[in-house]
Amino acid sequence: MLSIRGQKWRNWTGNVQGMPQYTMYPKSIQEVAQAVNFAKEVGKRIRVVGSGHSFTPLVQTEEILISLDELQGISGIDSQTLIVEVWAGTKLYQLGEILQENGYAQENLGDIDAQSIAGAISTGTHGTGISLGNLATQVVEVTAVLASGEVITCSEKEYPQYWKGFQLSLGMLGIIVKVKLKVIPAYSLAYESKKESFATVMSKLEEYKKNRHFEFFIFPYSDDVQVKITNVTEEVGGELKWHKLKTALIENMAFSLLSESCRLFPSISKSVSQLSAKGVPNTKIVGPSYKVFATARNVRFYEMEYSIPAEYMKEAVEEIYNLIYEKNFQVHFPIECRYAKGDDIWLSPSYGRDSAYIAVHMYRGMQYTPYFQAVERIFQKYEGRPHWGKMHTMTYDSLQQVYPKLHHFLEVRQTVDPTAMFLNPYLAKIFSLNME
Repeated sequence: MLSIRGQKWRNWTGNVQGMPQYTMYPKSIQEVAQAVNFAKEVGKRIRVVGSGHSFTPLVQTEEILISLDELQGISGIDSQTLIVEVWAGTKLYQLGEILQENGYAQENLGDIDAQSIAGAISTGTHGTGISLGNLATQVVEVTAVLASGEVITCSEKEYPQYWKGFQLSLGMLGIIVKVKLKVIPAYSLAYESKKESFATVMSKLEEYKKNRHFEFFIFPYSDDVQVKITNVTEEVGGELKWHKLKTALIENMAFSLLSESCRLFPSISKSVSQLSAKGVPNTKIVGPSYKVFATARNVRFYEMEYSIPAEYMKEAVEEIYNLIYEKNFQVHFPIECRYAKGDDIWLSPSYGRDSAYIAVHMYRGMQYTPYFQAVERIFQKYEGRPHWGKMHTMTYDSLQQVYPKLHHFLEVRQTVDPTAMFLNPYLAKIFSLNME
């Protein structure tokens, strides 16, 4: 097993970094167990990193950091039950390609495909679609190494008392090394992007929600809204290379230059947002599901995202829209709005309710605190729950008010990790846990 001392780590956006004493790259379940036993011997704690796409210090550590990048690929597909077994370090884009080659696909994905499968499910990664749950709802079994070094297989039938914790665990229960996912036959998606007025979109939310996938982007200081609608189709699409090239040029290169201009001259943010809104494309494409879902994200930013009950989408969005005008925040990034189906996973932001997910962004290097704090107050007014991988200020007292099964999760954590091997200061703080 490759082990590197003193290798600096930072997340995707660069706002979280650390200098772990050891960074380990196990190549087998046995080596993961060896790493856990080593940690016990030297009295160190472990955090596991995927692709670093969380904006919070979830995996930040000065002790032992484990990457599962050497544990990738599919270890089996059951064509009768439509269950695929995947190594935990597999990136979503790799999984999409492999599944497509074998005639299968994931039911739903987010718009970024760089995450590892274990990282995606463990932080509550989601896509959009009121009839579709987050990625963790696709999981039917996990294989994990506990703090004791024991390897367990956990599902509704095996260790059921742990199951709803392991489905979305923030890496606090053990090291997930394999997951079994429900898949469906491969399918194509027809995607449409169009521009509509803010008032029109607000009046048509219930109609638009009936699509398999629907999301919209609000541009600060503009009446123009980008609407994205995606549905299953029998059409056969092309390679999408031209579409991806346009996205790379417009949404990344051009937007990167505009964003850097806003960082240097924040007062132009309003004009840049209005310009971006005017450039919303009217586009229709068809392609394999995993390719249509994914969007390149090369412009670095800070992000805060909350889940609120789906029925509050309109009211919350209107408040945020008006707040930006009222406070004259210097922001040019659009506000991303999506829906997801409710579930029964203890730490899921969609626990027990169909949900609206609303995300606000700020370009890296720009002042985000006043904007995020003001918007966060609106989220919390509407029973908001933070996306675990995105920035927020909630701590134990407030989290236990909106996560009714938080106590159940923490009881399981105490049972499977009584020595707090898989904690770090950030997790200990937000969940009011003792690391001594």
